[in-house]
Amino acid sequence: VSFSIATETPLSDDVRALVSALNTWALDQTPREFTHHMTVDQMSQADTTVFIARDASGKAIGMGALKRHGDGLGEVKRMYTMPDARSSGLAGQIVAKIENTARQEGLQRLALETGAVPGFAAAWRVYERAGFQRCGAFLDYPPDSPHNIYYEKLLTV
Repeated sequence: VSFSIATETPLSDDVRALVSALNTWALDQTPREFTHHMTVDQMSQADTTVFIARDASGKAIGMGALKRHGDGLGEVKRMYTMPDARSSGLAGQIVAKIENTARQEGLQRLALETGAVPGFAAAWRVYERAGFQRCGAFLDYPPDSPHNIYYEKLLTV
């Protein structure tokens, strides 16, 4: 699968469709009260940069976002790859774009929340390959949740 990755608005129809596909998939994996979705309107705010991967035909096939929280913290949000584009390296490249942007902006730490069931195992591998390590809950995420796993990467080294 050949693809390109660029920053885009999340308000286009095809990006809205990616967000909808992610939400549907995630709600099959995790109870709603333990999902922490951003809406496309939240994703379009100035504190968030959205990265969209498109295939050679221009179809949106993957996404991820960097949300800035202050105090040097950036959060990886809305990571998703369409099923037919998985195992292509796309997710790792989106994470790398998020990290590069965070470093350029002087952020000191990237963190993320993901699901705790086996359906998320591919995501865990992407984050671990990128140098993220499991950590405790951050911001206002629930500590000790059986449905959530947290990762962080320090960018100061």
